Amino acid sequence: MDLQRDPAVLKAKQRRRVAMAGATAIGVIALSVTVSRLEPALPTVSAATVWSGTVRRGPFVREVRGTGTLVPEEIRWITATTSGRVERIVLQPGAPVEPGTVILELSNPDLAQNVQGARLDWETAVAQLENQRAAIASTRLTQESALVDARADRDLAETDLALNQSLAEQGLVSAFLIQQKTAVVERTKNRVDLLARQLEATDANQSRQLAPAEAAVNQRRAEFDRLSRQLSDLEVKATLAGLLQAVTVEVGQQVGAGTNLVRVSNPEQLKAQIRVPETLARDIAVGQPAEVDTRTGRVAGFVTRIDPAAEGGTVGVDISLEGPLPPGARPDLSVDGTIELDRLTDVLYVESPAFGQEHSTISLFRLQPDGTAVRTPVAIGRRSVQFVEVVDGLAEGDRVVLSDMSSYDAFDRVTVE
Repeated sequence: MDLQRDPAVLKAKQRRRVAMAGATAIGVIALSVTVSRLEPALPTVSAATVWSGTVRRGPFVREVRGTGTLVPEEIRWITATTSGRVERIVLQPGAPVEPGTVILELSNPDLAQNVQGARLDWETAVAQLENQRAAIASTRLTQESALVDARADRDLAETDLALNQSLAEQGLVSAFLIQQKTAVVERTKNRVDLLARQLEATDANQSRQLAPAEAAVNQRRAEFDRLSRQLSDLEVKATLAGLLQAVTVEVGQQVGAGTNLVRVSNPEQLKAQIRVPETLARDIAVGQPAEVDTRTGRVAGFVTRIDPAAEGGTVGVDISLEGPLPPGARPDLSVDGTIELDRLTDVLYVESPAFGQEHSTISLFRLQPDGTAVRTPVAIGRRSVQFVEVVDGLAEGDRVVLSDMSSYDAFDRVTVE
């Protein structure tokens, strides 16, 4: 049978239950408050995956780096001076050439016929000129002969007049005869003067008379020479000593006047053509020292030309090389070029981070002795290929994370281990 429990016992049990529930509630509340006041755990970054650097003070060399190729200083395109058909390719790219070395052979039958016609026209013009010279010479000889005869008649008339004048003094001839003899002398003198002036006019006008014929000869000769050069140019020859770089035509191809046929360059005189980011090219100037890395050696040089316009976000820069070329240097070889902008003597600097433009403020994680890294705003100044100037935010000896930490933008501290 059931026994009736003491009411005091039941009340004691109820009080214990209430006390336990209250204690549990208080514990839960206290735990919740404690947990809410805890800071979230710091994200952990592996030290092997980050790149760090130390802030230093000292001389700072500003440099700009770009990539490009070696190209010849002297390049000569040889073009077709007339239309023709490619008959034979004598040399292939890479062959050494000298001035006059035949590279291509073209053909043009019409041109050969035109040369023959021009030669005949030139010879005809020469013959006409010689005929005109002979006619002028014959006319001059006739005039000289007439002048000689006139001078002889004058001399004879003067002698006759003198003789009759001596007879007149003796009263042997009349005065009328003396007048006749004097008139003859004057007539012969006038004839001599007239013929002398005619001869002088012939000599003076000879060049003017021959000028049209000589011009025709020169014109025909120039045309013959032009066509002859074109005929000779059907054998495409090198015009400088160097290396045959390119042949742009094939056998059987028809080409027109002005077509680029072959390219010849001097492989001993090379320069570097590099492209640098346009944001870094504003301080580049002609004459600045530079260094070119050909992968097999380095050679010094200097800036000789800067493209006036940017292309694809880069600016072209030409670097002339000084000194002997490294082994294996040849046209179209890929190279790296470094241009020295200026040298600063006492600057706070650190290796260039993976982001950030010149004269801007960026955030870097500064490493702490306890293994954490704290986000720090850093004002940077001038950049170089490898280093960047620190204007504010860091001190000499500070170590900072330089690799991209954009995935931790939500955190001001991280653990590096």
